Amino acid sequence: MNISGIKSYSFNNMQNNKATSFKGNKEENGEYYNPVDIGTERKLAVLSSVGTSVVAGVVGAGLTSVLRGEKPYKKIPLLLGAASALVTLALNLPSKLYHTKVNATVKQKEMDVFTADKELKKDLTREVHTEVKNPEVSLDKKLDDNLKLQLANRAAAVGFTTV
Repeated sequence: MNISGIKSYSFNNMQNNKATSFKGNKEENGEYYNPVDIGTERKLAVLSSVGTSVVAGVVGAGLTSVLRGEKPYKKIPLLLGAASALVTLALNLPSKLYHTKVNATVKQKEMDVFTADKELKKDLTREVHTEVKNPEVSLDKKLDDNLKLQLANRAAAVGFTTV
């Protein structure tokens, strides 16, 4: 049984038999980079706020036209709808931008910790592997170090500790 990281599948990736991995991606120099982008998160928050305010404006214009008994394309319902959209945008956008920035920063820090943890595990595994191949190290020490590494990996998988 092969256990791998969390993967995200899309229609295009299914056709190519590829999956986007959330393990962190490597640049050309072999270092991990952080895939979380605050700018993209900010643009999505603005888009979400604008969409919410447009819906509020349409609802406001519709309610005004129904209550006044006018056609929806008259001047007063459209002005009240636009005003309610602007008020909604002015009230929602600052809060949404603040929370988006905080959440994106938290995601970035979590991804940095995750990639650092992966690098540490890789280095420990490499050290144990080189020690196992070294003929000068006693067999008991090799077995002991290998057993400690396996035990730590199993404990990390269960959630007791991280290596």
